[in-house]
Amino acid sequence: MSQLLSYFFSLYRQEDLPARVILLVLLAVLVLSAYEFAVYRLVSHRAFYNKSFHISVAVLPFFIATIILCLQSNLVITLGTIGALAIIRFRTAVKDPVDMIYLLWSVHTGIVCGCQLYEVAVLTSLVVTVVLLVLENLSFGRRPFVLVVHSGGNVETEVTKLLGGGVYQAF
Repeated sequence: MSQLLSYFFSLYRQEDLPARVILLVLLAVLVLSAYEFAVYRLVSHRAFYNKSFHISVAVLPFFIATIILCLQSNLVITLGTIGALAIIRFRTAVKDPVDMIYLLWSVHTGIVCGCQLYEVAVLTSLVVTVVLLVLENLSFGRRPFVLVVHSGGNVETEVTKLLGGGVYQAF
């Protein structure tokens, strides 16, 4: 019985996190999130660039990594964090599915660096970058273009001749 009680109370003890471990984790997160920040800016050619989303993708791994460090040090903190995170509801809709990839990449970077698995984080980041670059540069058919012509008269047939019959819909 005393062993069970001592085990139970040991769960409440917090293990020390040396400052060098915390700094190493944050440094790894800094390097990898800066890398992800650059990849997002270079690869994504979106018509509607969202600066706040871009910044969020770069900062998110810092919070996740430090949460993971705290979770590793104490079971009670782990259970409290899970309970607190269960009630959070995010209302911002992600409009582009590729943006969801970058969010998951940020979460992954934070979790893996928080677990101090730096090789996994670096290798995953490199592989994801290659996959994103390859898929971004593959052409899957023709990209649609929108041409808006403002005119006073009926010029639809003339514009269609100029475009070589590539008009699918006219309004």
